[in-house]
Amino acid sequence: MISRHQIVFGNATRLDQIESNSIDLVVTSPPYPMIEMWDESFSAQNLDIGSALGRKSGTTAFDLMHQLLDKAWAEVHRVLKPGGFACINIGDATRTINSHFGLYPNHARILFYCLTTGLTDLPAIIWRKQTNAPNKFMGSGMLPAGAYVTLEHEFILILRKGNKREFAAQDEKAGRARSALFWEERNNWFSDVWFDLKGTGQAMNHSEARKRSGAFPFELPYRLINMFSVRDDTVLDPFLGTGTTTLAAMASGRNSIGVEIDSRLWAAISQYVTTTPVDTCNAYIHRRIGNHIAFVNERLKTMGKEAVKYTNENYGFPVVTRQETNIIINYLTDVTQASGNTILATYDERAILDYAEKGSLFAPTGG
Repeated sequence: MISRHQIVFGNATRLDQIESNSIDLVVTSPPYPMIEMWDESFSAQNLDIGSALGRKSGTTAFDLMHQLLDKAWAEVHRVLKPGGFACINIGDATRTINSHFGLYPNHARILFYCLTTGLTDLPAIIWRKQTNAPNKFMGSGMLPAGAYVTLEHEFILILRKGNKREFAAQDEKAGRARSALFWEERNNWFSDVWFDLKGTGQAMNHSEARKRSGAFPFELPYRLINMFSVRDDTVLDPFLGTGTTTLAAMASGRNSIGVEIDSRLWAAISQYVTTTPVDTCNAYIHRRIGNHIAFVNERLKTMGKEAVKYTNENYGFPVVTRQETNIIINYLTDVTQASGNTILATYDERAILDYAEKGSLFAPTGG
């Protein structure tokens, strides 16, 4: 099995190189309007934004920034296949302008525009970000009426183009079965609040790239890709940044396209997605399998053999439901840069069996 990953540099609001109705899933996190680290990037694309900020007109700057993003969301609707999903990680912004503190509701503004394109809003996920901050409110200490609560969450908006995706052909059904989630993953991932994801720093040697990066943690796109697509699907990130979505697509056996406006990030992205995937992705996949086995063993111990009645047909480890019996998980064997901006990932389905034969990883205990 080989997956194909293309990196396109150019204006993220112009995705016209991508064919209409060709993308199965969009996973992205755009620059956050009214977060100061993105002021320069937004202002470079529209001088009126810098002028509005200079005049301390926050509402004008907020709207102009989102008008830039609107062009990308319109293209997202165009390129998605009917039944395809768009998952947009976005945080609201708090900012003091002209001595006036307020919230800028980025998630609501993006959602409002996406609905005008024809996308359907589905229940969103609240990513409750872990923080070490001891203060749960700010503004006036212990005194009432002047404080405001701290902003400790982001949103993952989930939208769909058209009606529910159909898997009519036999090969489509088989691909869906091979892409199933573990029972315990389904229960955790399809919750509307995620408490267990930590923010992450990017493992890159390019300090300038790190300064320009607002990357989400690897597991965020990895979960979304596995939740809303199947093996061999194509995933698009129109705001690629440092390439985390590309890496997650590689780990998931999907193809991907990434669009990034800042060509200075190419060296960082190229290094990140060609030198780290094999070891990084395989270690994560190995932990994923290990976590499943630990869950099964605990379930057998506490609930008995009747609580785990099925066996995965490909690898022989126990699973809770019949829908998990055909799961196939690929280990990466090689990642190479092909011509131009295309990266190829090669997989070996045998690798998990090799791990199983080495010892106790898949040996159930208890019950």
